[in-house]
Order: sequence, then C-alpha cells, then structure tokens
Amino acid sequence: MLDISFVLLYLNKDGPGEGGTPVIIPKKDEKKMKEMFKINEFNLMASDMIALNRTLPDVRPEGCKNMIYPNDLPRTSVVIVFHNEAWSTLLRTVHSVIDRSPRALLEEIVLVDDASQMDFLKLPLDEYVSKLEVPVRVVRMEQRSGLIRARLKGASVSTGQVITFLDAHCECTTGWLEPLLARVGPNKRTVVSPAIDVISDDTFAYAGSDVQLGGFSWNLHFNWVPIPKKEMERRKGDLTLPFRTPTMAGGLFSIDRDYFQEIGTYDAGMDIWGGENLEMSFRIWQCGGTLEIAACSHVGHVFRKAAPYTFPGGRSHVIHKNSRRLVEVWMDEFKDFFFTVSPEMARVDYGNITSRLALRRKLQCKPFSWYLETVYPDAIPRHYYSLGEVRNVDTDKCLDTRGRKANKKVGIANCHGQGGNQIFSYTADKEIKTDSLCLDVAKRGGPVMMITCHLEKGNQMWDYDPEKLSLIHVATNQCLDKARGKNRKAPSMRDCRHSYSQQWLLHNATLPEISL
Repeated sequence: MLDISFVLLYLNKDGPGEGGTPVIIPKKDEKKMKEMFKINEFNLMASDMIALNRTLPDVRPEGCKNMIYPNDLPRTSVVIVFHNEAWSTLLRTVHSVIDRSPRALLEEIVLVDDASQMDFLKLPLDEYVSKLEVPVRVVRMEQRSGLIRARLKGASVSTGQVITFLDAHCECTTGWLEPLLARVGPNKRTVVSPAIDVISDDTFAYAGSDVQLGGFSWNLHFNWVPIPKKEMERRKGDLTLPFRTPTMAGGLFSIDRDYFQEIGTYDAGMDIWGGENLEMSFRIWQCGGTLEIAACSHVGHVFRKAAPYTFPGGRSHVIHKNSRRLVEVWMDEFKDFFFTVSPEMARVDYGNITSRLALRRKLQCKPFSWYLETVYPDAIPRHYYSLGEVRNVDTDKCLDTRGRKANKKVGIANCHGQGGNQIFSYTADKEIKTDSLCLDVAKRGGPVMMITCHLEKGNQMWDYDPEKLSLIHVATNQCLDKARGKNRKAPSMRDCRHSYSQQWLLHNATLPEISL
C-alpha cells in the first residue's frame, strides 16, 4: 500500500523549494541530513521536503517564450533508467515530464529499473504510476546491467517515433519538449539535447545556466566548453536557434527511433556507464548525423560529486574498457596521441569490436581527422614542444594535477610514469597545460593555479630555457621552483636564480604524425 506521506507531499504546493528556491535544513536536523546524504550522494532530506510537482522558474531566452511550433510534431517515449534512486527525485522527474509536456506529444514514460534493491521501488512504485494520467510502464532488468544496456531495454519496449532519454534526477521546465521534437521531426539524422541546468545536490535550488557546448579532453573525459565565435556567427545573434555541439553529455537527449537503430544504438560491448556519450557523439558526426543543443529547451539535473552505486568489476576498469573501445573503433591514427596522454590504457582489454568496425564500414563513416577539422577544430592537437611529465631536477618529483580540477593549485608528487595526473604539455603558445587547464600565476610569488586555458597568453604564458632548464613566468618574470615553506605539496614561484630547484625536465614523447 502506498505511504500516505507521498500523496500529501504531492498535494503540498506551498512547501519548501517552490519556484526552484533552495531548501534550508534546520540546524537540529543537520546530523540526520548528513547521514541521509550518503544514501544517494545528494541531500535526500531536502529532496523529500519538496513537492513532487513543485513549480520552477522559466529560464528560457525571452524569444523562446513566444515560439510557435508545427502541429505535426512526432510523439515521443520518455525513457528513464534508475538504480536505487530516491523516491522523491524519481517521481519529481516523472511529474515534471507529465506536467510540462503537451499530451498530444507524450506517447508514454518508460521507467527501467536496473535491479534496484529498495522495496519502495517495487510494488509501491507500480501502484503509484498506475494512477497517473499518462501511461507509465515499469520495466525491470533481471540483474544489474548498467545504464547502457538498461537504456537499450527501455528503447526496445517503447513505441514513440522519437525516444527521449532522461536521467532519474531531472526536472523539466516549461516548454522543454517542443524544441527537441521540432528539430528531430523534420530531420531524422538530428540528435538534440536540452540545455542542462543545475539542481544543487545540497539545497535542490534550481539555477538556470547559459548554454555551453560539449567537448572532450584527450584522456576522453567529457567537458563543457564555451561557444566558439564561428558558431555564434552562424546563428546571427538569434538566441533561440539551436547550437551545433561536438559532443553531448549523454544523459538527456532525443533521437528518432529509426535513426537510433540505423546509427547502431549503443555499443552493447560497453559496460555500466562511461564513455558511451563520446562514442555516440563521434559516431553521429562521423556517420552523417548532426548533434545539437536546443537553446529553448531547459532541463535541470542534479549533478552529484560522487556515484552512490558500485561498478561491477571496478569503476576504473569499466570506464577504461569503454574508452578503449571507442578509441579503437572511431579515432583512427589519433589513438596514438591518446595513448601518449594515457599510456596505461594501451594494456586494457576491450573485448571484441568486430561488429562495431563492420557498422562503421556499412555506414561509410568519415575519418576522425574530418571530425576534428570540421566539427571540433579547437580539439586539434597543436604543436607541442613536449608532452609528458614535468620533473624537478633537485627533488626528482613531478608536477601533478591532483585530479584535473579547475581553480585548484597544481601539486607536486613522486613521479610514477603512468601518465594521467602527471601529463602536461608545453605548447607552441607557451602554455603548460593538461586537458583544457593551464598553469596560471596571478601575482609575484603567488600560487600556481590550474585555470581554464584562455589562449590570451598573459598569466598563462611561460618561457622555457632548454639550456638552463628554467620555466619562466613571463608576466611576473619569476621562475617555477620546488615546493618550499609549509606547503610541501605544491611548487612555488621565486626570483630566477637558475638553481637546481628551479630546473625542470620536460619529457619529450614521440608524438604521432598529425596532418590535417
């Protein structure tokens, strides 16, 4: 029998979090809040206090609010995969879809339970959704299969002409669906994502955000990148037009059912989660499709700092296997560059890729060099003076990113020779960079930070003297030095003396021949 508290929560329209405002937990409940946080890696107490059908702000550009869409838009099935999801976030996702989607466009909602263990996600969930005004089906995987295979299951039982995938902790805003279907409908080879807003994992406040495009780093991590000037010029100042994006985050998108099959759905050889979004992004572009972000469609997503679930076989093993599969199938000679950045990946077992290579031949897909040159030129590897570790002569220790996080101090640690956090490049633009982050010093003697590369030299410009082995920060005219003072885990900046402590060996890796 359904817990009456859930019904009352749904009917409470004046409760916490209305309008997307933050939920503040009383001090007396903070200990319990922290305990509950561990269950789903977000503030479950705050989420449970919010109405399942709470109101949200309309964060669309003004021009979107009066858009008129064709009457013949295709109908969509919304597929949502969950594993031990919180009741309140899952049902809030469902209600936001129902409440903010035109009935004529919503075929059904398919909930795919990836072997959840929570009792409330079994019979109570079935009973609850059976009473909703839109058809909602719950499909259950017999064993834990992961996001990729669970989505394939959901897609296979769905019936709408368009399949729209959402995560289980989202909230759709007013007018979210029509812009997606308006792009997929007339062009079956267009795959569209909404602009993804942030729902705080701490307070569940809803924050509208400016559109950014999907990119990737050369260790195959998805990242958000600013919209390039060329793409802004193509749109001629119209803020309502969709953006072409090199990659997608992968959790939220709409795709024509027939095209989903034609393009090869997901790589079923990938496990659980990780890398499937980049694999699909490369495949869509290289095989004749288009990937867009609809500026007029906004969906909020709870971005967690950690995953609350386990990865069978281990997280690193799963993600490394998935990444290696996409490298071997789609990246051609550029996989050599990838292995230079991530040498440990060359030893990863990636399984059988025969069918995926056959799919690429069948679809007559373009080479990865075409993708870089045409779709994402900002990712083309520029000329490097060096690529590899940056080793201090005096201490025999290396620069270390400590996890590649922006606006954090760069670290220094024992050299391990495994790439990863100790891979830096010294570029023709005189940057010391890793992925999209550059070493940056704001003032004399200041900390050495990792800041998003801006290509404007300034605080991110370094001269390397190959004879004195000095790394000289041009703006401050100081040299990178070993760790000093209280902080022994970060390099320092000092006036140049060219001592051993200021000497750095830049590893010169053998780079692949790149000609575009």
